[in-house]
Amino acid sequence: MAVNAKKEAIVAELKEQLTSAKGVVLTGYKGLTVAQDTELRRTLREAGVTYHVVKNTMLRFAAEEAGIEGLSEHLEGTTAFAFADDAVAPAKVICDFIKKNKLEEAGVLTVKVGMVEGKVIDANEVKALASLPSREELIAKALGSMNAPIANTVNVLQGVIRKAVYVLEAVRAQKESA
Repeated sequence: MAVNAKKEAIVAELKEQLTSAKGVVLTGYKGLTVAQDTELRRTLREAGVTYHVVKNTMLRFAAEEAGIEGLSEHLEGTTAFAFADDAVAPAKVICDFIKKNKLEEAGVLTVKVGMVEGKVIDANEVKALASLPSREELIAKALGSMNAPIANTVNVLQGVIRKAVYVLEAVRAQKESA
């Protein structure tokens, strides 16, 4: 009975994580070295992403309880579960790590499937999501776009004042020479 209670608690925790996270990525890992795994976990932690290895059966039960469809068929082999409150962060960090260490060709670390705000997306969509700019970059671009017209107006007005100063300076220089 204690074993079932532990398993039920794990399933309930996984269900909570699946439903509360905005971004989820499930990965397969085979032959990942300890050094690579440690580096991946450190990078994910720095980005605010929680990452842990899960049993496929427990995750399958949690997904069914949460009403998430399309996840079960990807739960074969080794599975690691990365999730965060940011929809892009797990995908971006994992895909960048795979690319940087060239792990996909060898099949060492692969993206199985992802989830964005409750919607299941396939591995290609996870990679497309990872290529999007971060939230901070998007905000910076939007603010830059809003600032550009104001800066241009200031430059135009400064040009008028600058020309008036040049004219006054030329008049002063002409009167001094006369």
